[in-house]
Amino acid sequence: MKTYDIIVVGAGILGIAHAYHCLQAGLKVALFEKTDYPRAATARNFGQVVPSGFATKWQSYGRESLDIYKSIQKQMDISVRPGGSIYLASNAEELVLLQELWRINQDNHYNSELLTRSQCLEQFPGLQPSYVLGGLYFPEEVTVDPRQVGQRLIQYCIDRYDLDYYPHTLANEVSVTNGEVELVTNHKQQYKAQKLFLCSGNEFQLLFPELFQASDLQLVKLQMLAIHPPADLKIKSSILTGWTIRRYESFQECPSFRSIKTREDETAYHRQKGIHILFKQADDGSIILGDSHEYTPIQQPEALAFDTDHAINQFILSEAQKIFQLDRALIRESWQGYYCQSASDDIFNQTIDQHIHIVTGIGGKGMTASLGYAKQHIQQVLALNSPIL
Repeated sequence: MKTYDIIVVGAGILGIAHAYHCLQAGLKVALFEKTDYPRAATARNFGQVVPSGFATKWQSYGRESLDIYKSIQKQMDISVRPGGSIYLASNAEELVLLQELWRINQDNHYNSELLTRSQCLEQFPGLQPSYVLGGLYFPEEVTVDPRQVGQRLIQYCIDRYDLDYYPHTLANEVSVTNGEVELVTNHKQQYKAQKLFLCSGNEFQLLFPELFQASDLQLVKLQMLAIHPPADLKIKSSILTGWTIRRYESFQECPSFRSIKTREDETAYHRQKGIHILFKQADDGSIILGDSHEYTPIQQPEALAFDTDHAINQFILSEAQKIFQLDRALIRESWQGYYCQSASDDIFNQTIDQHIHIVTGIGGKGMTASLGYAKQHIQQVLALNSPIL
């Protein structure tokens, strides 16, 4: 039976983040994953690292994550790409929210730049002049490749910190005996540790079904697509647009947000399907577009259709063409993503017998904030005498 200081179950970005910070603290860590590498929410998102979209608490975690991503990227290519992020206002209300968030950013000492309409059109060729009134640019923000960053971070932890990684391994049974956690895998192998972090999304139901059934977790289904853009279109930054301004948490801290939201048409198609329009250019030149959001209680996943809704994809593409010059764009591929989130809190965090810590339900904050959140969570759970660097 192999013994570790820490076992982490689930190698999505939240699990990787917990493993990384335990390794940073000098602990011996094992990371278990049911597939070869993360294939679920971590691999099926935009890969936009945008603390700018979060309210103050989670923005601080996101900014910490930015620093960690950039630090690791200097040592190994984990797919971090600079370029910043820009929010584009399509009307006067959205422009007011950008101005108010800029002032909040100043108070929070987070660098952002208000851009005029002409500056937006100059810096982002291909923007439709009829769409944009102004922008708010965050130069420090980055993108990652969601299909690569997870496995590259795992390899970094193996190479740099001697992480023991167990792919294709299910946690069949977890228990606490004499103050130690015991894990039995689908291979009938046994492992021990002082602490276990269960970061396996909604799949903790297999180990703790009663706790799962009693939780307020929601399952969220996303749709995204990639298009072949015109050959001369280059988008240097993450693009977030008017509906994003009306959706993201950071703007909810703006003084005018509440009154602006009351004037929206809640019956509009994009509101019903949780759609806002995002752009990101991948390393291969394709443009990633999205995305939609549909919700169901975690105990009722069948309420979300398993197939792709082509009407949503066509709507996203048609709206994107109003923002960028994509008249000849063809859909290259489309896919779905699923993540879980707590309906009543910003993350689902439960402790069992002081040794098993279930951490999931981070929602759409995972890629941006997991590395920062896990740093303080590890510090708190392990009661370390000195802070993790």
